[in-house]
Amino acid sequence: MQAAVASQLAALVQETSARTVAVSRLSWLACRVKPLRDGQAELLARYDAWFAAVTRTVEMDAAVVEQATVLRAFHGLKTPDALIAASALSLDDAILVTGDAAFARVPGLRTSVIALPAA
Repeated sequence: MQAAVASQLAALVQETSARTVAVSRLSWLACRVKPLRDGQAELLARYDAWFAAVTRTVEMDAAVVEQATVLRAFHGLKTPDALIAASALSLDDAILVTGDAAFARVPGLRTSVIALPAA
């Protein structure tokens, strides 16, 4: 699975000339839960190393929360998804990389849906 996702991400970077990787603090939390719960210390350490290397972390400040509130109220996103979308919208010219095609319905949000292989 990692190789398939990595190749899709590499293609996206090449297509867009992306130079900066940003992640919302909420996405960081979400990625850490399963390896922590399952006692997968090595995987958790790899995630932590990757997130530490990210060039920008988007914090959930008042502006992000306000935008997320609007997205939740008018576009039917669940709170975590609204916060992630609002984090991406707070950046200039961001592309939200996701496995969830539902983000495409958010006005003004550029998305790239990564096809995740079946588990």
